[in-house]
Amino acid sequence: MLHRYEQTEAVVPFFSLGVHPGACGTWDRYNDRTLMKWVRAITWLFDSERGTRDRLVPRWLFLRALGLIYFSAFFSLVFQIRGLIGPQGILPASEYLAAVSHALGRGRALWYAPTLLWLAGGPHMLIAICWVGMAASLLLLLNLWPRGTLAICFICFLSFVSAAQDFSGYQSDGMLLEAGFIALFFAPRGLRPGFGVASPPSRASLFLLQWEWFRIYFESGVAKIIGGDPEWRHFTAMDEYYQNGPLPTWVGWYVQHLPHWFHASSAFATLALELVVVWMLFLPRRWRIFCFFIVTPWELGIILTANYTFLNYLVLTLGFLLLDDRFLLRFLPLRWKKSFIVGQTDGAEAQASEIEFRDTPEIPSILEPPRQGQGQASVGLRESFKIAKLTFTSVALAWIFYATTAQLIWMFSTLPLPTEPVAALDPFRIANRYGLFGIMTRGRYEIEFQGSEDGKNWVPYPFRYKPQELAKPPGIYAPYQPRFDWNLWFASLGSWQDYPIVPRAEVHLLSNDKDVLALFASNPFPHEPPREVRAVIWQYWFTTMAEKRTTGRWWRREYIGLYAPTLEREADGTIRGVEWPTAGPRE
Repeated sequence: MLHRYEQTEAVVPFFSLGVHPGACGTWDRYNDRTLMKWVRAITWLFDSERGTRDRLVPRWLFLRALGLIYFSAFFSLVFQIRGLIGPQGILPASEYLAAVSHALGRGRALWYAPTLLWLAGGPHMLIAICWVGMAASLLLLLNLWPRGTLAICFICFLSFVSAAQDFSGYQSDGMLLEAGFIALFFAPRGLRPGFGVASPPSRASLFLLQWEWFRIYFESGVAKIIGGDPEWRHFTAMDEYYQNGPLPTWVGWYVQHLPHWFHASSAFATLALELVVVWMLFLPRRWRIFCFFIVTPWELGIILTANYTFLNYLVLTLGFLLLDDRFLLRFLPLRWKKSFIVGQTDGAEAQASEIEFRDTPEIPSILEPPRQGQGQASVGLRESFKIAKLTFTSVALAWIFYATTAQLIWMFSTLPLPTEPVAALDPFRIANRYGLFGIMTRGRYEIEFQGSEDGKNWVPYPFRYKPQELAKPPGIYAPYQPRFDWNLWFASLGSWQDYPIVPRAEVHLLSNDKDVLALFASNPFPHEPPREVRAVIWQYWFTTMAEKRTTGRWWRREYIGLYAPTLEREADGTIRGVEWPTAGPRE
């Protein structure tokens, strides 16, 4: 079979190449060798058939854990999504998408807000997205059609994130979307691939997942340094960390009461891990395994002492990719180990045979040998598909690497790198910059909604998860994410003008809206809605050991004042403000 470039040689004029006719053969051979080197480099990086064969078990573990994380995200949304962004919710997705379409035009709006909710924004569509996402995540957990189920999970979760506005502004959402998108290229092909011996992970997708893991840590460490918070410089950042986070746990309550030297050591260890230890990723194998045994207990400690939704579970899961098959095989059941070894042997022999054919100088390495009985058209179509697939994979993963690297560089320097490729990926949240706890919170404040039938006696609306009752121990809820409770923690640090979810929630409580009431533990006005609703703010502290022994309370609190306007519903249904906030700005 003639080389494709030899086939075109006769129709290319010598003068168009700028060389003497006698040098044409040498020039073509040089170009062919250069092209072949590039093709082989691209296939080595991006083609899963040339992928690395020593990370099959870590990939299997990672994808099963990713399925569980996706399931936790969709499961938590089933109970909240209508109250958050439903037609009668606090921030209706349909209103948001209509405003985006009006401002940008339909074409640009589809890119700016990539969501299935453009098709329909009603409660049935919202619930369908959650149930389809849960079903796909369970299939991913069972290792059934991993590439397809990953695509479904990504599309469903992106559909929520793109339309949820303030309820999806968390770094954890971006982490999951980034990992989920890259996993599309990392997962094995097939309906029931097992360990995926026939489809090993491509080197580029493996590196980008490790790169995400590295950036989560390192960029968070850099944010602590460049943020200028003196608490990190003085190693006092952890002194009240367990108390002041979004949703503390009862384990964190006890850890908070440890002596100052422990908290100072934790602050130093945090900086050391995020800025130094994670560089072990780029060191030889033994260092990576050693790094795994440092960061894994660290993440488990965070999970027990704070509720950061699925964030730490995802970082923990990405850490599996520090390991390799040689390390993990010893922990596999004997039956799995035997099947894995047999599959590895068969896969390696098949790949060696294929590579021996492909690496002849006349045939580009991305092409497969023609099979007996196949026509030229069939071979050409298959080859075209492989080339298109490899091209798309290469462009997508290289684009993500550029966007994430540029954002990391911009943390240190204003280097004039092109910003358009970075901005173009923003709506998809697949190339993010991270920075956890760059500035520490110096107090714990809680917003409480209260209703009244006479404007004098006020009854609080009980929350399910966030601190409210003084004698109720803070629970461990992660990876479940109560997004309304979380957003109220952020709102407590600002003003009601900056967080419209608070007055909007008040309006819905005035009509006993069932979707919004589902975000609370119960409705203190089950028969008819209150005449007035207000939002007040308290400051909370952990009780001391002595106070807890005496009173049985985990918390003590102090009333600060009115956080948002008190709203009243008139007999004709109009709503008016009857009292305005008195609380000043928090630290």
